[in-house]
Amino acid sequence: MYQQKSILMDGAAMDRTLMRIAHEILERCDGDFVLLGIRRRGIPLARQLAANIEKVAGKAVPVGELDVTSFRDDLPDRGIPAGLDLGLDVGGQTVILVDDVLYTGRTIRAAMDAVISAGRPRAIRLAVLIDRGHRELPIRPDFVGKNIPTSHRERIEVRLPDYDGRKEVAILGLTE
Repeated sequence: MYQQKSILMDGAAMDRTLMRIAHEILERCDGDFVLLGIRRRGIPLARQLAANIEKVAGKAVPVGELDVTSFRDDLPDRGIPAGLDLGLDVGGQTVILVDDVLYTGRTIRAAMDAVISAGRPRAIRLAVLIDRGHRELPIRPDFVGKNIPTSHRERIEVRLPDYDGRKEVAILGLTE
């Protein structure tokens, strides 16, 4: 059983962090790009990044949604979906994957497989709110909100109004 240890970011801190990431994306991504939110919590984060980018640069950024369940290598009987619909065309685009927490890297590997199965992007970049370490695959984010070193006995929870009724990032630890 996990118990909350502390709140790492409140809603205002999350908003500031997502605005900073939006600025970094604008500075480092030449030309057109699309944001692809990884289901679940990556989707509202991608939408907020798109809104921030539009506010700063006056540029509307397409946002798509990605469910990587069928592409995971750690789930049995996953099968590959017959028709993957990301909600946008990734061919020739710079795709910025957006997720809440980067941990082992397996979700991102699955997301890259899904994107490539849908088309051939010019490049794939990664934006995460929290990088907690403990990678099992050689995956590194291009845009990071906050690095939070954790133990394997801890969890990071990104709580968003769409799912949790509040906006914050918490660290939880296993109870003895």
